[in-house]
Amino acid sequence: MIEPGEERTTAAVRPYVITRGRAGSSRDALSLETLVRASGSALPPPLQPEYRRIVRRCQGLLSVAEVAAHLGQPPAVVQVLLADLIDWGHIVARPPIRVAERADMDLLRKVLDGLESKL
Repeated sequence: MIEPGEERTTAAVRPYVITRGRAGSSRDALSLETLVRASGSALPPPLQPEYRRIVRRCQGLLSVAEVAAHLGQPPAVVQVLLADLIDWGHIVARPPIRVAERADMDLLRKVLDGLESKL
């Protein structure tokens, strides 16, 4: 999952150094299923490499779990970094789509039954 020429930071830099000792962020924790993508805004030059790698990876929609796998970092570390990027406007997050509730399934079943009766 590491691009050719990229360094893997897991062995070289400890996670608490990457997050500057933070175990959480100012926002609610991002679930592993949350979808994220780059906003397209220009990144400031003095940004640590992990942030840049995240933005490069997020050109399309990726889940938080996928970003963590691509970076080779624990999900908790990536959640902190993504929260920073969201706060700074460089990443846009979309919450996971909730599972249909029971009432929704009943409505779909009625529609399906109605369509089948027409055949």
